[in-house]
Amino acid sequence: MKLVIIDYGAGNIKSIQFAFKRLGFDAVLSNNPEEIKAADKIIFPGVGEASSAMKMLKESGLDKLIPKLKQPVLGICLGMQLLCEFSEEGNTKGLGVFNTQVKRFSNDVKVPQMGWNVIKDLKSDLFKGIKENEYMYLVHSYYAEHCEQTIAKTDYGINYASALQHDNFYGVQFHPEKSSLAGEKILKNFIEL
Repeated sequence: MKLVIIDYGAGNIKSIQFAFKRLGFDAVLSNNPEEIKAADKIIFPGVGEASSAMKMLKESGLDKLIPKLKQPVLGICLGMQLLCEFSEEGNTKGLGVFNTQVKRFSNDVKVPQMGWNVIKDLKSDLFKGIKENEYMYLVHSYYAEHCEQTIAKTDYGINYASALQHDNFYGVQFHPEKSSLAGEKILKNFIEL
């Protein structure tokens, strides 16, 4: 199993690498298009600000490669948001895989949302063995609006898409690598897809 974590300068990549190591898999960090294309499974992480992350993807040409990938791809946090059409953060045009927009939470709630919250209305084999209202760890100021590709929801002032799926692309707003045993199970499910 060749597992590649896309390394484009916007990620808490080490914690994701350690999470896969605990599951018995060595995940390779790479920004090499050939190595990424040859992977069985791909993780697209992201921490930071959308417009600067997109700029880094464009500089490396990965903005063209990622939407064309045919193997299972898991976007995490900002990685999921960059797979959407547009983000209000820095007025950023996304990669357009998920048919939705990313908006900023209103000031009616504490921004960023930081800590544990539940995921519900789970649809997809990504959540096999995960129960409704399982707690996941989140840190974000922006959220993806619901669309037909929503596979999990979370409430925080509003109800938003905490996971999305389109064909071979999966995205989670939460950090499975920081979400204890349930998060580890989601990573294992991704590997087994």
